[in-house]
Amino acid sequence: MARKDIQLDHEVILSLVGAQSSVLDLGCGNGDLLYLLIKEKKVHGQGIEIDEQAIYKCVAKGLNVFHGDIDTGLAEFSDKSFDYVVLNQSMQQIIHVDKVLIDALRVGKQVIVGFPNFAYYKARLQLFFKGKTPVTGLLPYQWYETPNLHFLSISDFRDYCRSKGINIERRICIGEKRRVAILPNLFAQTGIFLISK
Repeated sequence: MARKDIQLDHEVILSLVGAQSSVLDLGCGNGDLLYLLIKEKKVHGQGIEIDEQAIYKCVAKGLNVFHGDIDTGLAEFSDKSFDYVVLNQSMQQIIHVDKVLIDALRVGKQVIVGFPNFAYYKARLQLFFKGKTPVTGLLPYQWYETPNLHFLSISDFRDYCRSKGINIERRICIGEKRRVAILPNLFAQTGIFLISK
């Protein structure tokens, strides 16, 4: 994978993860992020994915991925058994957010959460001017086929962490091509949080 081909959110997560650490990637999809972390940071990585076709793609990359539903919990993992637990582009699709985040914070010393910002200005404009559910690069689905169950913004997640006593160690917001520092809840497509308990 050439450097220019790396997704911006993967590049940010790569910068947050320490070399030779242990990583559990929840909802790892095709394994692109996990593969990148193993290759670039020499992490001991493991994934959990529910989609069997995605698991086959992970196995083809030589990844250690288990078939499982993260909504049912992480009971098989002991406390602080990973340096990092990653939930990238999967949290908005899980049913029991509280349960999964509590488990992730128990299992990982730190948790990295990345999600599409539903308050992104292009989504707001589509809703305002067209009166229809937004479709953007990170939200490419029509309302009737979307896997997203929770529609959250960067501000929503910040408030959630505050209300639950979760420490936000870093927050990085990104747009289509670069990091966003000014008014991220409006101008960022993605929010990436490094959290701990």
